[in-house]
Amino acid sequence: MTEMNENPLDLLPEVLLAASAVLGLLLGSWLPRARQWAVGMLAVVACVAGIVAASVAATEPATTAFGEAFAVDTVTGASRIVVLGGTILVLGVSFRPLRGDPRESEFYVLVQLAALGALMMAGTQDLLLFAAAYLLASIPAYTLAGFRKDGPGTEAALKFYVVGALLGVLLLAGVTVLYAAGRATLYPMLGDALRDAPEPLVAVGAVGLLAGVLFKAGGVPGHFWVPDAVQGSIAPVAALLTTLPKIGALAALFRVGDDVFAGSSLPWPALIALLAAASMTLGNLGAFFQQDVKRLLAYSTISQVGYLLLPVAVVDRSDLAQQAFLYYLAAYTVTNLGAFAVVCALPQAHTLDDYRGLAKDRPLLAASLVVCLLGLVGTPPTAVFLGKLQAFSAVFDGGYAWLAVLAAVNTVASLFYYLRWIVPAVSRGASPGLAEEDRTARVVAYAATVVSVGLGLAGGPVLDALAGPMSL
Repeated sequence: MTEMNENPLDLLPEVLLAASAVLGLLLGSWLPRARQWAVGMLAVVACVAGIVAASVAATEPATTAFGEAFAVDTVTGASRIVVLGGTILVLGVSFRPLRGDPRESEFYVLVQLAALGALMMAGTQDLLLFAAAYLLASIPAYTLAGFRKDGPGTEAALKFYVVGALLGVLLLAGVTVLYAAGRATLYPMLGDALRDAPEPLVAVGAVGLLAGVLFKAGGVPGHFWVPDAVQGSIAPVAALLTTLPKIGALAALFRVGDDVFAGSSLPWPALIALLAAASMTLGNLGAFFQQDVKRLLAYSTISQVGYLLLPVAVVDRSDLAQQAFLYYLAAYTVTNLGAFAVVCALPQAHTLDDYRGLAKDRPLLAASLVVCLLGLVGTPPTAVFLGKLQAFSAVFDGGYAWLAVLAAVNTVASLFYYLRWIVPAVSRGASPGLAEEDRTARVVAYAATVVSVGLGLAGGPVLDALAGPMSL
């Protein structure tokens, strides 16, 4: 029997977040309604402590915990910092709209549990642990989508849940088939076993696994829920749904591609490349003529999954893949949350025309919006520019030049619908949608914008830090 490494300190960021969620649930049962914000502040403290713990762990050699089921390496460390940092931003834009809500503390607890699921997905090296983390990330998200309990929120939660239940079953079926093919759940052992497994069985298992992961990431073909769920949810939840689950799901897919399918007979790189091409293209096409800002950002996030899948497709073909993937993941997260923070700061502005005159009325907020939207395109000196450059370089290096060309064409095309939002924001005029403002969300928007630009300017050292080894 193999001795297991069961040191809980290896999972300190996850333990801190779980403890904060449990303690917050208890505190919410006793605190008066006017002081429920304390649960949110506890969550912020837990996230900050988790970032510190993850940063310290990142300086140590790569290792595994709990019988090699969880990896503590560069991918896990970077994902931890991005998820926890993104959770802080989501909590920041939630304080004002949730203040005094009868279920305010429950909201903060659900956000932490969804983030915890993303953390576990990013670090798992075992199919069973991955399935459990997938469910942990999904169930709180279903509840958050319908948190408002109105018509749009109920519709969003229902569509989200129905699609999630279907594709979640396919994921569990894929996990079962892969276990049947390889007689193992640990990624390193499974990867070795699948080299000699029947190809049809491996293909069926991989398709099932991909169906669930792409649902969680919001990529084609599991993207159908994204526009309706994002539009129907309250803005802070929409910000969460388009970022935090993606981090965990795509990090898990990156690890699976490297550890499990790298040496199999399955054409894994070609399959991921086709999914990347479909996601970026269909996402852009869907965003072109949207008027609702949340729906536009929903289609934008589908296209961004395509770009994030570029380095995933060449994980075993290019030495640039890991740096490109992790850097782009961080760049997209902070830039997308910055755009959503602007949406949260103007709760009465729902359509593109509602932002008319923003530059004159609130110039700094307009500047944040312009920087974040152009950042999502990939305009220097924002972080997404360097992230896309690294991703394009990785797919070129991995032998998929056609995919890099298609990604460049889609990048240019995406400028059209972002400009449709920017033009009214910098035009003259006044919109009643600008009358109300959330000052806390405005500060979050400023902070995210600064981090996006700062991450772009400090790209060299950050990329060097992301070049560490993965744990096997």
